[in-house]
Formats: sequence, structure tokens, C-alpha cells
Amino acid sequence: MTDDLTPRRYLQVQQRLQEMLGSREYQPGDKVPSERELAQTLSVSRMTVRRAVDNLVKQGLLERDSTTGTRVSTPKVRRLLNHAHLHSITQMVAATGGRAGGKLLEFLRTAAPANVASKLHLVPGSPVVVIRRLRLVDGVPFCLETSYLSAARVPGLAAEDLLEGGSLYQILEERYGIAAALGESVIGVSFATPPEAEALNLAPNHAVLLYRSVVQDTSGQPFEYLKSVNHPQLVVFNIGEGRAVVAQEP
Repeated sequence: MTDDLTPRRYLQVQQRLQEMLGSREYQPGDKVPSERELAQTLSVSRMTVRRAVDNLVKQGLLERDSTTGTRVSTPKVRRLLNHAHLHSITQMVAATGGRAGGKLLEFLRTAAPANVASKLHLVPGSPVVVIRRLRLVDGVPFCLETSYLSAARVPGLAAEDLLEGGSLYQILEERYGIAAALGESVIGVSFATPPEAEALNLAPNHAVLLYRSVVQDTSGQPFEYLKSVNHPQLVVFNIGEGRAVVAQEP
């Protein structure tokens, strides 16, 4: 790789490093080669490597330590499945000491597609609210979530309710009396679309963890269909009190 400091070269180096971190060779907590070693391996300058590493640190994929060097970050978010009390991402991030945040990307009312209507026990074409958000932990994007809710169950719900990163589940419980209980969930491995990759700071077509869930209320009625695209190096899924989930091919 011929070295220069153009944006394209910098992005190429960053992508190579991300591919390296995503391989089975490196596990969370592992020390990565020094900037000098990486520069020699990739045939670029240390300055170019440093820029790429700096960005990966900002993205939460690497951690710097003044005494031990640079290491692969441990997952920042542990998403618990079938937990009796923790349901929302806001709760889960807070429970592990992180600072939850989010950006509302889309809020609209539309007719439910047949597959969404079936999951929510609605007639196809019934009005649903669609909420698409980029979720953050300590300022770092870790998942893209799309929620489908029956519009009849959430009258008056507006985009303004979620602009400050508020918890959707808290609003549902306090305003509409909808308390989340257990539901049906599926985890698989998929590949990021160009917009998903850009939002999550991943290379195009990078593998992601795809989580889909039909969330029920305490009376057993489904109230949300959720599709969540998760950064594979920042998120780990656990069952109940901590048994890790192994993602399966869809």
C-alpha cells in the first residue's frame, strides 16, 4: 500500500484495521500491534496509522492505555433478553454504567405492511407509528432501531417526545399504561446496507447483529415490532442474568 495522507488512503487504512479487529485473531482486551508495526505492515506512515487509530478510539473499537498500549475494546452494551425487569436500551446501558443517548432519524404514521400487521395482530393497512432511531452509548453509535407501534394504542405520540433521547418504554408506561413484558425474539447475522454502515461507522457490507423482536405487554398482547441492527464489536446479547447468546445465520 503506497503511503499518502489523502482522505482515501486514511479511510483505506482504517478499513484494514477494522477488518483486522473483526477477525477471530483479536478478542476483546487483546493488545494490538504498535503504530510502528502497523505502519510497516501496511506500508504507510505512522502519521496515517495514528489518524486511523485515533478514529477507531473515538468510535469505541480501541482503547488506549498509557502503560499497556492500545487494546481491543470490550463490548460497551450488553443487551439482555428475557430479563424480568430490564427492557429498554436506556435501562440496559444505565445498568452497566454507560451514558445512553440517541438521535431520532424518522417518525411517521403509515399503513402497516402485511408482515408487520401480522406480528402486531392488526388488520393489514391499519395505521402504525414508525420510529427509527440511532442509539448511542457514551456518544458512540452502536445500533439502528426501527419500532412499529399500533397507532390506535399511542394516540398523541409525537416526534417531540423522543427528540431528547427519552425512553420510549417509559413514555408508553407512564402515558399509555403499556408495560413491557416478555416477547419473541430472533438474533441473526446480516450485512449492513450502505446507510446502516455509514451510521454505525462500519465498512460497507460489514457483518452486523440483526435483532428482531415482537414485544408483548403484561396482558400478553403484542404492542411493538422491533428491528435492531447492532454493531458487532460494541454489542453483546445475553439471556436472562448473563448467559451469552450465540448469533445464528438467518
